[in-house]
Amino acid sequence: MATPKTGRRRLATMLALAAALAVTAAPVVEARPGGGGGSFGSRGSRTYSPPAGTATSPGATAPIQRSQTAPSPGMSNPGMQANSGRRFGGGFFAGLLGAGLLGALVGGGFFGGLGGIASFLGLLLQIGLLVGLAMLAVNFFRRRQSGTPAMAANAPSARTNLNGAGGGAMGGMGLGGGSAAPQGQPVAIQPADYEAFERTLYEVQTAYGREDLGTLRRVATPEMVGYFEEELRANAQRGVVNRISDVKLLQGDLSEAWREGPTEYATVAMRFTLKDETFDRSTQRAVENGPTEAKEFWTFVRERGGTWLLSAIQQGR
Repeated sequence: MATPKTGRRRLATMLALAAALAVTAAPVVEARPGGGGGSFGSRGSRTYSPPAGTATSPGATAPIQRSQTAPSPGMSNPGMQANSGRRFGGGFFAGLLGAGLLGALVGGGFFGGLGGIASFLGLLLQIGLLVGLAMLAVNFFRRRQSGTPAMAANAPSARTNLNGAGGGAMGGMGLGGGSAAPQGQPVAIQPADYEAFERTLYEVQTAYGREDLGTLRRVATPEMVGYFEEELRANAQRGVVNRISDVKLLQGDLSEAWREGPTEYATVAMRFTLKDETFDRSTQRAVENGPTEAKEFWTFVRERGGTWLLSAIQQGR
């Protein structure tokens, strides 16, 4: 038969575990490629630098979370920086909370020697203090990392509406807010390039909905195709299929375009609508609907004079 002290100890442990789960719970994942706040891929030497804000997306941009590009010598652990927003508190908070839980399990807590109700109240006080300290630390580092997005100080101020007389569907994508960043030489982006970007937006979304890896390999880099394959395999394991349709670009503009040797890069901000639905594979019953509008930064890469390929997706705000 459990003693009152044992019961209080178990209750304290359960409360602490509940607090840990509450602050480390994963966000709801959207089904579309890059959904759920995912940001992944490569942007050459600018992979771990935020793209310049634009009129389409002037706020802070989610950092790259997964990339095959090696960090620069000045960035010792880009993964820690990139994933800072994905999980509250990170390893620092988890380590401290784990120490408190271990103490509760063995009967002491941080303030060993305080038995009974005093130990229980002390553990709750510790959890509250740790949560407060972790929130302050996370907010402080987020402010330092986000900063003020670079705006279009050096880019052409005129915007180009590419909706020609033929009624094209560009939705206003044109020269926007991109400024030249330190790495690489600026590259001029032409109307045909914007048309290619919009076409790739449509092809990637709809091919993902069809699970058409052949089309994805044609319009995206091998790295990006690898990430898409992982997501599609995860859908298959869950027994669901994600179908995307009615993709329409509402607004888009250039963030930055540059050259590194023979390789050219262009990052554009795009706001678009889509129909994002997830169905059960066996019954074809709809199980969830994603958001109808998205705002993202897409980076494209090509060898000089070649075809643009999608090389990164980052969530905009």
